[in-house]
Amino acid sequence: MLDKLTEVQKQILELTADQKEYTPNKLLQVKSRAVKEKTVGEFYNVLIIQYTQSDKIGNRRVYKMSYNSIRDFSKGNLNILFADIDITWLNRYEKWLRSKANKETTMSLLFRTLRSVYNKAIDSQYAKKINYPFDEFKISKFDTRTKKRAISKEDMLNIMKLELSAENISIQLSRDIFIFSYLCGGINFTDVANLKAENIVDDRLMYVRQKTGKEISFLLSPEASQILNRYCQSIHKRKYLFPILNAGIHVTALQKQNRIHKLLARTNKDLKIIAGLASIKGNLSTYSSRHSFATVLKKSGVNIALISEALGHSDLSTTQIYLDSFENKQIDDAMCNLL
Repeated sequence: MLDKLTEVQKQILELTADQKEYTPNKLLQVKSRAVKEKTVGEFYNVLIIQYTQSDKIGNRRVYKMSYNSIRDFSKGNLNILFADIDITWLNRYEKWLRSKANKETTMSLLFRTLRSVYNKAIDSQYAKKINYPFDEFKISKFDTRTKKRAISKEDMLNIMKLELSAENISIQLSRDIFIFSYLCGGINFTDVANLKAENIVDDRLMYVRQKTGKEISFLLSPEASQILNRYCQSIHKRKYLFPILNAGIHVTALQKQNRIHKLLARTNKDLKIIAGLASIKGNLSTYSSRHSFATVLKKSGVNIALISEALGHSDLSTTQIYLDSFENKQIDDAMCNLL
């Protein structure tokens, strides 16, 4: 009798905490919807499999990264329930991440992903709202502002003029991708990798940005066309403009994502070598071309609305919306300031 009374009191507390009214019938409904048993590790794996099967490879990668991080923190033991992830657990996890020298942006992503998993677990009745720790643990405390990574027009020109014939093919390709991105609106690496012949129409680069789904259109400069011409002979074999993806090898979304991730890492490694050859200080990466595109145009007096400060800072998608709202002629005229 005492056990039943305790269970009823517990149900009343949970309904009160969720700001819900309770009646005898409501208490019976709550009891029939008791939280099912599934560990944190098991639920993560369910989500990862779902994202894999639905070709949501970006989501799969982020959730897998979160899973691996929590697994390492827990020393391989993910046979815990969501109720075990309380404010004390989260604070210990944060302390551990900082001890591993994780960046603020990385920690923010890991905690946001864990919060998302927790919310999904509540929706699936594998966790209880009354145990939810993220009302107290504030993810907004992490500083996610991105440091400026732009280089000057002079530095960009120096990279373009570098004599790389004695360097390996990988370094030459990395320089071409970097310069092409700069000349084509700061197009990111994933979009560069997915470009095909049909994306060139009447000397214009036209593509849909994968991150935002926005349609982008730029007039190709002679320098950008020259870069593409270096790789045009083998396009019929791989179907892509740049030798990053091969349609005969990289078929599934996961295969494409893994290949892009591998080549991106190699390209950024090559760019560090290129920066040394061009006597450029700082950390040069593929993202630097996007920052540089915006910064050079801004310094050239191009309309700020066209190249919003958000490009490369805190909200890149907003800048892309600004770019999409202008006439092609305005964008084409602005691009003349890049060289």
